[in-house]
Formats: sequence, C-alpha cells, structure tokens
Amino acid sequence: MAHPEAAASPGERLRWQVVEAAPEQQQLFETPPERIVGTGEFRGLEFLPVQARRIINEVPKTSPVPFRHTINAYRGCSHACTYCFARPTHDYLGLDSDVDFDRVIVVKVNAVERLRAEIAPKRWNGDAIAMGTNTDPYQRAEGKYHLTQGIIDVLSEARNPFSILTKGTLILRDIDALAEAARRTSVETSFSIGTVDEEVWKLSEPGTPHPMRRVEAVAKLNEAGIRCSVLIGPILPGLSDAPEQLDAVVGACVDAGARSIAPILLHLRPGVKEHYLGWLQGARPDLVPEYHERYRRAYASTEQRNALTATVRDLIAKHRRRVRRSGSNRAMPTLSERFERPR
Repeated sequence: MAHPEAAASPGERLRWQVVEAAPEQQQLFETPPERIVGTGEFRGLEFLPVQARRIINEVPKTSPVPFRHTINAYRGCSHACTYCFARPTHDYLGLDSDVDFDRVIVVKVNAVERLRAEIAPKRWNGDAIAMGTNTDPYQRAEGKYHLTQGIIDVLSEARNPFSILTKGTLILRDIDALAEAARRTSVETSFSIGTVDEEVWKLSEPGTPHPMRRVEAVAKLNEAGIRCSVLIGPILPGLSDAPEQLDAVVGACVDAGARSIAPILLHLRPGVKEHYLGWLQGARPDLVPEYHERYRRAYASTEQRNALTATVRDLIAKHRRRVRRSGSNRAMPTLSERFERPR
C-alpha cells in the first residue's frame, strides 16, 4: 500500500498549478494531484493521481505511425530506460525528465471511466487504439492501479480493436482477458526486446524485466492465441549491435514464435539526446565521440538503418530455417537453460 505525503500539494512547479500563467495552453487535468509515496514493492516511486479530461488521444494526420488513436494511462515510466523518447513529456509538466521521469508517475485514475464514456456508440467510430506508444502500460504502477487491465475489459466488451507495445511481463496477468478480447476483435501485442545481452540490459534499462522473461512472454501470448510480435529495439550502437548480439536476440525471438520481428536503431531527439549522452559519458565514455558523429540529427543515417534492417532480415531467415529443420514451431530453451548451459 502507499500513503499520501503530509504535504498534499506536489509543489508550485507543476504545470497544472501554474497553467493560469499561460492561458493559451489547455489545462491538462481537472484538479492538482496529491502525491502518494510508494511503499513495499513500490518503494522508490511516487504517484500523482489525476483526473484526466480525455483518455483517447488523436495522432496528428501528418504522423507516419500506422495508428490514429492512442491511450496512455500513465506518464513517466519506472522502466528507467536511458534512451526513452518520452522523457520530455515530464519537462512539459514541470517535472525533471532526467530524474523524475523514472520515479514520479502520473496516474490517470479515471482512465477506465473516461474510456467507457468516449467510446459510447454515438461518439466513436470503432477505430483501432494503440497502447504503449509513450510510456509502458505494464510498468510497475500497473500492479497497483490496474488501469490497463480495466481498459482491456472495456475495449473487449465494445469489440474495439487495439494493440499493446510493452516491455512488461505483467501482461501475462491479463492473458485470459486478452485471449477473450482476441476472440471478439483484432488484438495485436508486441514486446520491445533490444538485446538479450545481460550486461547491456542491466546498464541501459535497469527497471525492465529480464529480456529472456520477455522472450518467454512472447511465446506464451502466441500459444494463447494472442498475436505477439517483437521490436528489436532500440539497438544501441557500440553496445548491442555486435553480430553475435544481434544473432542471439533474433534467434531467441524466432524460437519464441514471434509473429514478426523488426529492428529499430536508436534515435535521439532533442531532450533525450542530452540525457542519453550524459549517461553514456559515465557508462561508456569511449563511445561518446562516435555518437556525436553519428547523431548530428535525431536519426542515424539512412544507410546505417538500411544496413541494420538487412542484417536482421538475414538473421531471421537463418533462424527460421533452423527451426524448420528442427521440426518444431518452438525450439526456445527456458531462461535457466539458455543462461546455464555451457557457452
């Protein structure tokens, strides 16, 4: 359980309290939140419960993403990925994107009720909704607030198609609800698994579940009739892009029966770039000059991205041939087998 701090107000610096100073900007939430300090399994986190005015977000038509509507029940993410592109959203709220993003989580506690109202038949066309596009719907906060669980139930009842992108193995808690939803409508799930290299994992995304636990979750979701794919990303230059590292993660995902596998090379937008390079200076200072050269813009060059895509495509073909020769659709060793067998 958690308890409110003695001082209910999170401070004058938060945007919803100073919005009157910028009347051209719409107030994000109806009332200022009280701060809740996590205890027990949530120790180290703080939660800011808010009443969101809306829960379904419309993506700008100019955006290249393949979805037009999203839901993010949380802001901030305890997965603490060093490269997370969503960090600047905390700056927007008046929180610190370097430190607060990982531990101060804004919780839209009315998300399920708002969704039920917003997809009422007279208001909604039944468009597909994507979750996990900004912060992870199965981060630690979900274990306390169960908002993603409630959202799935509402979308399933309405037979509204949806997708989920996550690094959180907590998704397996909802496997029965997801399987039922998949019988009613189109449900797509995806895991982000940038590497199965334990050292890189611990270094770059310390709050996430072990990558092989994620691989196992991919297999379990597909076995339950819930389509699950993998985004191998972000792939971190100089950290997780060695041939043997790519071979290992592709092989694990093929063995897990991932419906599709796609690589994503790290990109560093303004705000994220400064945080990531600051972290890299402490973790791997030898790589900093290379990053400055490679990331003069947010994205690495087209040639570098195309080369990575070609490499991963060849590895997928190689490992699928191996699985076919084995005569099994799933040849994945367990977590303990993969890390305890001789190398």
